[in-house]
Amino acid sequence: MPSAICSKTLKCPPYDEDTGRGFLRHVLVKRGFQSGQVMVVLVTASTRFPLQKHFVAALLKQFPMITTIVLNVNPYRTSLVLGQVEKVLYGNGYIEDTLCGCVFRISAKSFYQINPVQTEVLYSKAIAFAALTPNDTLLDAYCGIGTIGLIASGQVQNVIGVEQNPDAVRDAIFNAKRNQIQNAYFYKADASDFMLEKAAYGQHIDVVTMDPPRAGADERFLSSLVKLSPSRVVYISCNPETLARDVAYLTAHGYAVGHIQPVDMFPFTNHVECIVSLAKKGEK
Repeated sequence: MPSAICSKTLKCPPYDEDTGRGFLRHVLVKRGFQSGQVMVVLVTASTRFPLQKHFVAALLKQFPMITTIVLNVNPYRTSLVLGQVEKVLYGNGYIEDTLCGCVFRISAKSFYQINPVQTEVLYSKAIAFAALTPNDTLLDAYCGIGTIGLIASGQVQNVIGVEQNPDAVRDAIFNAKRNQIQNAYFYKADASDFMLEKAAYGQHIDVVTMDPPRAGADERFLSSLVKLSPSRVVYISCNPETLARDVAYLTAHGYAVGHIQPVDMFPFTNHVECIVSLAKKGEK
C-alpha cells in the first residue's frame, strides 16, 4: 500500500483531520480497464516532500504496474478530497482507456466511470434514447472528459460539450484530437450561462444530454434548459431522488417522459444509474 510505504519507510505521517497535522491525506488509484494503465494520486497537505524520489522508487519496486504517480496538494481543512496544485512525480500525469471504440485521456482530477463494462451499456443506451440524426446538434452538459459527446459524434452534425472543470475540458479537447473527431467543440463554462446565451441568440440545439452529480441539476440549470428548448433531453442520473425531482420540473415545463432505463453500475449495492429520455410535448 502506498500509505504504508509512506508512513513506515519514509516517515511521512498520515494527515489528522482533527489537528490539521500530518502529510498524507488520501491515496487515489485509477486504472484503465482496457489499457491496464494505473495512476496513483497522492493527496497531501503540503508540497514539501523531501524524500519523494525514494518514495517513488519504493512504490514502483513493489507495484511495477504503475504507469504514473501524481502529487495533489490540498492544504485546506475541508471535506473536499482534491486540491488545485498538482505535480507529476512519475510518468506523464495521466492514463488512457478505451470506451465504446474511443480512446480517452484521464487526468487526476477528471471524472471517469469506475465500471467501464457497464458504462458502455449506460452510454450506448443513453445515445440510443437520444434518437440522433445526422443533422442534429448535440449539447453535452456536465461533459467531463467528453465521453458521451465523442462517442455520439459520428451520429450528429456537431457536438458541443460544456464543463466547469478545466482539467476535464483539456482532456476533452485532447480526446477529440486523439480520436480524430473534428465536429466536437468543448468549452469551460457554467452550463446554465451557456444555455441562456445560446437561447438569447436564438441558436437551436436539438438534443441535450446531462449527467449531473448526485445533487442533480439546480433549478437555474433546469430553467435555462427549458429556455434553450431542445427537442429532446437525455438525463443520466446516479441518484433516483434528485432525478425524480428534476424530471418533475421538466414535465411541468413542456416535456414528456419517453423511456426510463436503470443500469446496475455497482452490483450488490443499493446504488443504480438511471437514464430518462424526454421530448418536448407534441414532438416525437
